[in-house]
Amino acid sequence: MRIDYDDEVYRTEREKNQAIARQIADCRDRGQPILVGTVSIEKSEALSALLDNYEHKVEISRSLKPEYVGKAKEAEKIGDAAYDIVWETKFKGIPHSVLNARQHEQEAFIVADAGLPGAVTIATNMAGRGTDIQLGGNLEMRMEKFRLDQRNLGQYPTPEEEKAEEERLRADIAVQKQIALEAGGLFVLGTERHESRRIDNQLRGRTGRQGDPGTSKFFLCCEDDLLRIFAGDRLDAIMRSFGVAEGEAISHPWLNRAVETAQKRVETRNYDIRKNLLKYDDVVNDQRKAVFEQRQEFMDSDDLSELVGEFRHDVVSDLVDRFMPPKAYAEQWDIDGLDEKVRSTLGLELPLHEWAAEEGVSNEEVEERLQAAADARAAERLEQIGEGQTRGLEKQFLMQQIDMSWREHLVHLDHLRGVIGLRGYGQRDPLNEYKTEAFSLFEALLHDLRHNVTRWLMTVEFRFQAPPEMEMPQFQEIHLNPGTGENEMAFAGAQNPEQQFTGDDRSRFPVELLPEGWERTSRNADCPCGSGRKFKHCHGSLV
Repeated sequence: MRIDYDDEVYRTEREKNQAIARQIADCRDRGQPILVGTVSIEKSEALSALLDNYEHKVEISRSLKPEYVGKAKEAEKIGDAAYDIVWETKFKGIPHSVLNARQHEQEAFIVADAGLPGAVTIATNMAGRGTDIQLGGNLEMRMEKFRLDQRNLGQYPTPEEEKAEEERLRADIAVQKQIALEAGGLFVLGTERHESRRIDNQLRGRTGRQGDPGTSKFFLCCEDDLLRIFAGDRLDAIMRSFGVAEGEAISHPWLNRAVETAQKRVETRNYDIRKNLLKYDDVVNDQRKAVFEQRQEFMDSDDLSELVGEFRHDVVSDLVDRFMPPKAYAEQWDIDGLDEKVRSTLGLELPLHEWAAEEGVSNEEVEERLQAAADARAAERLEQIGEGQTRGLEKQFLMQQIDMSWREHLVHLDHLRGVIGLRGYGQRDPLNEYKTEAFSLFEALLHDLRHNVTRWLMTVEFRFQAPPEMEMPQFQEIHLNPGTGENEMAFAGAQNPEQQFTGDDRSRFPVELLPEGWERTSRNADCPCGSGRKFKHCHGSLV
């Protein structure tokens, strides 16, 4: 059964830390295990330093009740174990363990000892989750520690010794658990309220598990992030008006509900932020789908000539509309700029000035002539390079360009997302502005894709060189004697160079190279050549 006490609220963080230290000292003096939960690793380390600091040792020792000190003096005479707790607290600070998700190798052993009587464990809300803190200790982890200690000493206990140690530990855990139960079970102390109620509830849920008793309490102050944002100044003014002295706290169920209301407001705000971010992500996701569908079409198609032709026609139309606007006078046409772009993008040298000087010529006629010249240029390059090579180059350039353009587009969207919020100062909806700007960037992506692919295919010169013919090396047949490891064919060649030939030559003259009468020699007899080897391993191999 778990008892959840009302939150205690102090004016300053210093007062709250002093109260936390007093509560920890009281729990340790009574032999009650305590788990201190913090919101960050920095807060855990700061609290650990507080318990080790000398100035706070004095305050902690003064906070002990007189009857406990009296018991300690009496325990000094009889050697009671409870005296060690008070003595250690008064003169050596409060021994504790820090569980902050940094000491991964020791976390399991720290959690295993967190249920011992008087144990003090400081942990972040995320550290050690998923592991029950068993009152009296964890048998499995203590056995594992026993085996590890024995191995470090170079000893390997027998099964009988392990069984005896297990029985001893089981009895010790039962005694320690009874002491912890009589002290009230595990005490969970929260040093600050988290923005999410779920995390606070998880911290409370570390105690009172499986029918064991437990206690939980949160210590707050007006300087905590949650209270400072929502009610810090008002709460501090109320405490001053009530005449709350330094070091005193206020506690009431109404205050708990006020804190929970603040947490709900933060959770609602965080939900709205995530929901708003999702709307921004939907814009990018829609563009991603369009690009990836186009890319998949490129990969699945073996002939992209029609698409490349459409790109080429769109590029010509864009150039004519840019330098020869439809509703502009002929004197307003930028023929020099058009000529430069036609040379750099299409690789064409055309009499554009003469075309523009013709009587009654329109931009549509110039566009038609440009389209025809570009198609003729593409057909000429197709004939020069070859259809197979051209189709492969078209697919390769399209894939490379769409990948590169998409990566650059994502960078532009990221930069846009970082500054689009400033539009809100102009009474504009940042989300709608982001959608508009992102669409403009997407159109620019498609424009660059068409122009870059067309420029590559129309202007880049390709040189194809056939790979050099490979000459096969000359191989010579060898035969290694398994007994000596010598090359028998080379040895035979040393006796008679005319007998050095490859396996292909053997079938052409197997017997003609043998002297007359040698072919009747037994295969296991010595070779007549005087080599000292058997005939079958020497000249007999030629038969």
